[in-house]
Amino acid sequence: MLGGFALFAVTVLVAVLVVIGGDPDAPVDPPGPPGTGPLTVVSLGDSTLSGEGAGDYTAETDGRDGNWCHRSPNALVHQVSLTGIVDSVNLACSGAPSGHVSLGDVEQWTEPSQAGQLRALLDEHRVAAVVIALGANDDPHFSRLISECFTSWFLDQRAPCSEKIKADWQRRLDAMAPKVRDAVGDVRQVLTDAGYERQDYELVLQSYASPIGPGIPEQWRNLNGCPFRAEDLAWVAETGTVSLSETLRAVAREADARFLDLSRAGTGHEACSGGEDASDEWFTRFTVEWDNLKDVDRASHALQESFHPNAAGHEQFARCLSEFLATDDREAACLEGEDGNLHAAASSHSLAGR
Repeated sequence: MLGGFALFAVTVLVAVLVVIGGDPDAPVDPPGPPGTGPLTVVSLGDSTLSGEGAGDYTAETDGRDGNWCHRSPNALVHQVSLTGIVDSVNLACSGAPSGHVSLGDVEQWTEPSQAGQLRALLDEHRVAAVVIALGANDDPHFSRLISECFTSWFLDQRAPCSEKIKADWQRRLDAMAPKVRDAVGDVRQVLTDAGYERQDYELVLQSYASPIGPGIPEQWRNLNGCPFRAEDLAWVAETGTVSLSETLRAVAREADARFLDLSRAGTGHEACSGGEDASDEWFTRFTVEWDNLKDVDRASHALQESFHPNAAGHEQFARCLSEFLATDDREAACLEGEDGNLHAAASSHSLAGR
């Protein structure tokens, strides 16, 4: 009786497999992201991901026809190492606000929406991971504030620039948050529209590492490297960057994105922290591209590289991001390990968020 039932069950099972199995020679969709093309990691956002400061910018983004996105082959995205990923695409653009990552009729240095560019990219790439760095060019205007602190060094009779910034810093962060959230949402919508399920890809929002800090030797707080007042160096590293990161952490949670905290990633490796020996620094010092000053169309970009992650910095950040992507953690912080390299470490925030 049992043997007859088992035979009947096998017969039914074979029949079902014949019906649903289809042509055995038909192509089978690979696991993971839909579509065709290589498994790819993509970066979107501003200068901290475009590669500003890392040098060797692609010709088409180094001022050609007004494009100053400054994308570098040394940028973080091109150094990410993750099983299965064989290609990388950098859509980040120096100076980009959240609106340029969002969908819409927007331009940054002649380029259209980054989310729109991602949509076109999906025709030939299977995107397995997207990393976004965004927000500093919105209401915080972080680069502009660094410039103001630079100016404060010249005008020593005035109060430190951080005194002025403190007055409305939280208001700026609060105004920034929904813009970043909407941009991340548009990126997710582009992937959804292309048939991606949530489990098909990783979406990471990362924060910013402080390019300067209070450990700069006194003799290098000038035009030789880092002309900032001591009070401003401390505020940028210990308050400004940290609070910006905490706001982005909250945005990532609201947007259902993973979060990588870089606020302490550059500690001990900031611009000018090495004094006469800059070999262990992960950020550019005060940098003037003198040749640009000879060309009226390029002169306003002569200082553009200053106080951005250099090639070594991008290598370190990529190491940390790669480790983070290989885990299931929702949040992590990039911290220096005993080997002198950055690693993705769980933080009290990430543990509490599980």
